[in-house]
Amino acid sequence: MKKRQIKKLLIANRGEIALRVIRACKELEICSVSVFSDVDRKSLHVLQADEAYALGGSTPQESYLNQAKIIEISRAASVDAIHPGYGFLAENPDFADAVAAAGILFVGPSGDAIRLMGDKTQARKAARKLGIPTISGTVDPVKDVSEGLFHATDIGFPILLKAAAGGGGKGMRVVRAAGEFEAALRMAQSEARGAFGDDRVYMEKYLESPRHIEMQILADGYGNVIYLGERECSIQRRHQKVIEESPSTAVDEKLRRELGEAAVRLAKTAGYTNAGTMEFLLEPSGKFYFLEMNTRLQVEHPVTEEITGLDLVKQQIRVAEGERLSIRQEQLQFRGHAIECRICAEDPENSFMPSTGKLVRYRLPQGRIRVENGFQEGDEISVYYDSLLAKVISWGETRRDAITAMKRALTDFTIEGVKSTIPFCALVLNHSSFVEGNIDTRFVDKHFDPSILSIVSANQMLAAAVGAVLIGVRTKRQTESGHNGLSPTSSGWKDSRRGGFR
Repeated sequence: MKKRQIKKLLIANRGEIALRVIRACKELEICSVSVFSDVDRKSLHVLQADEAYALGGSTPQESYLNQAKIIEISRAASVDAIHPGYGFLAENPDFADAVAAAGILFVGPSGDAIRLMGDKTQARKAARKLGIPTISGTVDPVKDVSEGLFHATDIGFPILLKAAAGGGGKGMRVVRAAGEFEAALRMAQSEARGAFGDDRVYMEKYLESPRHIEMQILADGYGNVIYLGERECSIQRRHQKVIEESPSTAVDEKLRRELGEAAVRLAKTAGYTNAGTMEFLLEPSGKFYFLEMNTRLQVEHPVTEEITGLDLVKQQIRVAEGERLSIRQEQLQFRGHAIECRICAEDPENSFMPSTGKLVRYRLPQGRIRVENGFQEGDEISVYYDSLLAKVISWGETRRDAITAMKRALTDFTIEGVKSTIPFCALVLNHSSFVEGNIDTRFVDKHFDPSILSIVSANQMLAAAVGAVLIGVRTKRQTESGHNGLSPTSSGWKDSRRGGFR
C-alpha cells in the first residue's frame, strides 16, 4: 500500500458534504477533523469525525467563512490538508492561498486557477480566447446602476444578473425591464456578499428555455485532464438545481465529445488541477454556450460516480497528494443511468421558501439506494445555512429503471417537523415530460402548480388522490397547450395502503 502523504485532513464545511469527505477519509485511513459553529455543535459531521473543533458563532461569517479561525484550528490540530467541500470558502482564491501559505495542502485547485476560472467574468474571457461559444454579456463586473442599465440596453432584456465569485443560484436575478434593474442589482449584490463575501455581479443575456448541461473534469499536476461525462441539471427552482441526472437525454456521443473536449481545453489553459465542472447552456438546436466553471466538487457529483465507478473525493485527495490520474480518457466507461434528488427543508407550496424547525421524525430510505445525508432525528434546522438535508441517488441499467428506483426511495423517506421538497420531486418524476426527457431550465415555471400540493395531506400522499387532482388540472390546461401533464398511470404508487410522504 502506498504511504499516504495526507495523514490528517480538516473539512472546512458542514452537513452532508462534510460527512461525504469523512467517509472517504475513513476508507483511505486518513484522520478526519471537523469544525463546527455553535448551531452545529451536536451535528452528525461533528459526531462522526475523529476530531472536532469549535469555530464559534452562528452565522456563516462568524463560522464557516472565518478563514483566520479555520487556519488557526488547522495549525493547532496539525492537519496535513484542508478539504473545502462546496459553498462557503470552496471557491475563494484567498483562502486557497492562505492554506498553502500555512504549509497545508488545499484539496482543490490553486488560488491562481480559482481566480481565473472560479471568477465567472475571467472564465468567460478565457473561453472566448479559445473560441468556445459564450452568451453575450459583460466580461467585467457591473460597477453601478447606470453602467448596468447601459449594458442591459445593449444586450437586450431579459438579462440575468449573476454573482462573479460563487454559484448555487446565489446572487442571481432575472431582469425583464429597465424599471426592475436597480432593485434586482441591489438584491443580487447583497445575496452575493452574504454568501461569498464578494458582492461583484456581472450580467448576461437570459435564455428563456435552454438545458443546463455540465461536464465533470479531473486534472492532475502533470498536465493530464479527462472528462467524466455530462450531467443534466435543468430541473431548477430559483436558479438552483433540485434534480440532476447522468447521462442527459439531449446529449449524444458527438456532442458529449465536443463538450468534453471544450472543458479539457479550458482546464489545461488555466493550469487547472483537481476536480472541477464546466457548465454549459444547450439550446434545442444543439448549439451550446460556456456558462461558468465551478472550481470545486459539485453537489451532484454522486451521479457521475454512479455511472463511472470512480470516487471523486478520493481522486481529489490523491491529486492533492501529487499522484497522477489513475485512469486515461480512453479507459473510461459509462454504465447505466443515475438520478439525484436534493431533499431540502423548503416549502414547495410557498415558492420553495426555507422551512425551519425540529426534525421530529427523520427516516431515510433503505434498500438499493444511495443517500448522502447530513442530519438525524431531533436536529434543529437553522435559518443560518443552506436548506439541503440530504441527497437521494438512484441507479438503473436504464433511465426508466433509475426513475422507478427513485420513486420508491422517495416514498420511503419520512420527514416530519419541517416541509421538504420530497413531494415536489415525486411529482416531477411522474410528469410525462420528465419521463420522456423533454425538459429545460423553465420546467418548474411551465409545469409546476403549487395548488396540486396544497390538497395533499401533510401526513400522506396517496396515489389515487394525486391522480384525481392531476387529471382535473391537466384537463383544464390541455385544450390550449396540448400538454399531457402529470401521468398517474406512470406512478409507482399503485396501492394507497403503502402510505406516503410525511
